[in-house]
Amino acid sequence: MRAAAYLLDDLTTRAAELAPEAPALSDGQQTLAYAALETAIDACANGLLTLGLQRGERVAFWLDKRTEAVIAPFAAVRAGGAFVPINPLLKGAQVEHILRDCNVRILVTSPERHALLAEVLPNCSALRHVVLTGAGVPGVIAWRDLLAATPQRRPKTIDSDMAAIFYTSGSTGRPKGVMLTHRNLVAGAASVASYLGNHAGDSLLAALPLSFDAGFSQLSTAFHSGARVVLHNYLLPQDLLKALARERITGLTAVPPLYMQLAQQPWPAGIDAHLRYFANTGGRMPLNTLQQLRAALPRSQPFLMYGLTEAFRSTYLPPEEVDARPDSIGKAIPNVEVLVLRPDGSECAVDEPGELVHRGALVSQGYWNDPATTAQRFKPLPRRPGQVLDEIAVFSGDTVRRDADGFLYFIGRHDEMIKTSGYRVSPTEIEEAAHATGLVAECCACGIDDEALGQRIRLAAVPAGAEGMTAEALMQALRLRLPGYMVPAHIEVVAALPRNANGKLDRQAMSAAATLSVREQ
Repeated sequence: MRAAAYLLDDLTTRAAELAPEAPALSDGQQTLAYAALETAIDACANGLLTLGLQRGERVAFWLDKRTEAVIAPFAAVRAGGAFVPINPLLKGAQVEHILRDCNVRILVTSPERHALLAEVLPNCSALRHVVLTGAGVPGVIAWRDLLAATPQRRPKTIDSDMAAIFYTSGSTGRPKGVMLTHRNLVAGAASVASYLGNHAGDSLLAALPLSFDAGFSQLSTAFHSGARVVLHNYLLPQDLLKALARERITGLTAVPPLYMQLAQQPWPAGIDAHLRYFANTGGRMPLNTLQQLRAALPRSQPFLMYGLTEAFRSTYLPPEEVDARPDSIGKAIPNVEVLVLRPDGSECAVDEPGELVHRGALVSQGYWNDPATTAQRFKPLPRRPGQVLDEIAVFSGDTVRRDADGFLYFIGRHDEMIKTSGYRVSPTEIEEAAHATGLVAECCACGIDDEALGQRIRLAAVPAGAEGMTAEALMQALRLRLPGYMVPAHIEVVAALPRNANGKLDRQAMSAAATLSVREQ
């Protein structure tokens, strides 16, 4: 009988015991079977221990999606440490912040990326070793040499130990490190795999950065199910569509901006014969984009999901509910409870806006070395009769409402709501109306301070199609769809919108740029 999976690296061990020759990981022309992947993880863990890694110390990797970027995190936790994935889009100064913030001991990167860090690595006093995926750089360790280490004794690890630190996108200041335990990651993999129906015959495309919790989830849910992961570093949306067809992908998870781009492309004929589902995370997918995707993929099931790094994943909308309530974020995922609370902690009534609060096994350990911010977001729930110890839940900062059937609807973030003419306006509602016109490919709304109104609404929009679009035409279309107080005071037609390192629209950067533009006028 196979042992239960309590630790993150148990996922690959169990899969290798069950089907050692089954494909686990595809990277270009190379595919590793589960037995080979397990051997490589073992070897890497021995190498990390040989370098002196102590229990709980951090191992970072700054790489594109490649085989070493999968082996390194699973090896780090097997050696008793914690892994820190660094988004490959970050620049040297941002990488330095992460390395210094959580005192990374070992960094795994490529020779090309290592060269970009020449000026910042001397500032990282806690960093003891750098491991490169290639050779030929003096003073650092080659990946092949790391894997050649002799077996080492491993420290005892349990499921409540920290396994990873995921850094948030940092759109409102310096990125914060969210501490995730083995239990968080394993419970999350089991929950997500259960409602997506993942199985050993699946092939999942890793299109999102592995530094993004939903991106790393493609690894954990696949390995939990004994499925194959295909690593893909796409340059253009067409490249991703070709990979879906070539690799016969059965499951795709992406963020709304990527889906907006994909919706504009001609999809390969018959791709929905094997693409069983497409899942959305990282923000609400515009209805127009969803409709375009469903028209292109009539046999593929859409899963609309909501999550936050502090609790991995919170809700999903089952495919059978999409037609009835396409603007809903669904209900809590298995083994999670989602509450909608007033500021005093009491439960909101039906359709009453309140804060989304997440409780359960996926609640993380807070922010690394930041007790003040942790206390703001991770707070105790009211105690139940007889309960002695507090239960800590994640207070998301997102405003939602729950309908009479228990389905949740995202309204907006507390710090993003636009306050104009005495009204509180959700920017996503304005963006949804803009998408419904069919004139825009993507857009972003924000509030600009105004002495008379409190804030006035500004909308930046990327035109749909090659024929172009004028601000006047979009403004006229929005006047037909929105009440007067929600119609933007200004519309700017742009070629592209700012994004953060995880590919999400960066509303804070958009707001800051718009405010600066107004001041300069």
